[in-house]
Amino acid sequence: MSNIHAVVLAAGQGTRMKSKLYKVLHPVCGKPMVQHVVDTLAAMKVEDVVVVVGHGADTVQATLGDTVQYALQSEQLGTAHAVQQAEPLLQGKEGTTFILYGDVPLLSEETLTELLRFHEEQQAAATVLTAVLPDPTGYGRIVRNAAGEVLEIVEHKDASEEVRAIKEINTGIYCFDNQKLWSTLAQVKNDNVQGEYYVTDCVGILREAGEKVFAFEAADPDETMGVNDRAQLSEAEAYMRRRIAVRHMKNGVSIIDPLSTYIEADVVIGSDTVIQPGTYLRRGTTIGGDCVIGPGADLSNTRVADGVTISYSVLVDALVDQGAAVGPYAYVRPGSEIGANVKIGDFVELKNAKIGKGTKVPHLSYVGDAEIGEGVNIGCGTITVNYDGAVKHKTVVGDGSFIGCNTNLVAPLTVGKNAYVAAGSTINQDVPDDAMAIARERQVNKPGYANKLPRKGKKD
Repeated sequence: MSNIHAVVLAAGQGTRMKSKLYKVLHPVCGKPMVQHVVDTLAAMKVEDVVVVVGHGADTVQATLGDTVQYALQSEQLGTAHAVQQAEPLLQGKEGTTFILYGDVPLLSEETLTELLRFHEEQQAAATVLTAVLPDPTGYGRIVRNAAGEVLEIVEHKDASEEVRAIKEINTGIYCFDNQKLWSTLAQVKNDNVQGEYYVTDCVGILREAGEKVFAFEAADPDETMGVNDRAQLSEAEAYMRRRIAVRHMKNGVSIIDPLSTYIEADVVIGSDTVIQPGTYLRRGTTIGGDCVIGPGADLSNTRVADGVTISYSVLVDALVDQGAAVGPYAYVRPGSEIGANVKIGDFVELKNAKIGKGTKVPHLSYVGDAEIGEGVNIGCGTITVNYDGAVKHKTVVGDGSFIGCNTNLVAPLTVGKNAYVAAGSTINQDVPDDAMAIARERQVNKPGYANKLPRKGKKD
């Protein structure tokens, strides 16, 4: 194949979204729409990607960074005018140029590769990606000759009944011979009601010059869906979710109910893992093999090793080692590392806590800014008292220690190895290795005094 270039049009305001967020930055499966397009081109090793920006230019550039080049369309005067803004960056280069849209996030690498292959096999000046729709109302129709070449693209409002019967429509996505693209765009005029310059006019100009223009039909019309409002955004999300789920299932992952499972783009899942209903796996998450995730798990930017079970729990920016069990109803906050074969049980919250191999935090505990060793038992109701109102302090618990129920560990604090802290204690001094610590107020019983206390429902 020849050198490949791409112009991604992302300058439109997107008023139908009715949003403060610039249209092409609305996410589909956790990734901005325009990022999907750019990532697909990167996977194809496209040599030059020029994103044409206008409204929201700064935010688009902040999102995509230096992975692409930018051209500014300060005034929106149509698609041809938008493409022309990329000319200084691509003019004179050999090869083929895609024209794509930042609000068409579903186009797959496979479809674009097949479009490119067909374009180059036909030695066409331009090739239009088309789709066949059951109801093509409102779309421009593709009129071909007997050889399959494109004679013209006729807008629905201008089409005769015969042309309206054609179900093959223009998606607005093209391949062009790069050098012929710029010479053709220079001839596009704006003598239409809108006073704008349209890429579709290039077809007629190339035909009049004796050039070949072909059409390539997308195997799946849904891939060519453009997103212009919230309803279409929801449709794109549903399509992408199905595609992601199918990809994982083909790679050996069991997804019990794909319709109630939400897996974002770029999530990695190992084989023989089971994803239960109601689970959200968000960007940056990696899951090993032989895991059971869910039901009701919500993982963001979390790395999970093999053989882990997580149910009804939220994990954010965390690490979970092999064989660990989390949940139900645990909250694992950023900076937490859960070691191998650790048990994090119900209503446990971790924050910036490192939990050693084989340790158990079974239920109703808060462990924050802490380093808990291996083989430790953290009793029910244990709290690391880490915040003094100004500074967060660290708690360290050595290997093999036992922390009794309803214990307050007032940081900064170190509990040594094989130590024992009695239930109901508030510990504010370090505990040596092999020592037992107990810190309770002495119990005092006052006979008959309970009758002197005011209580609701007490009889006179």
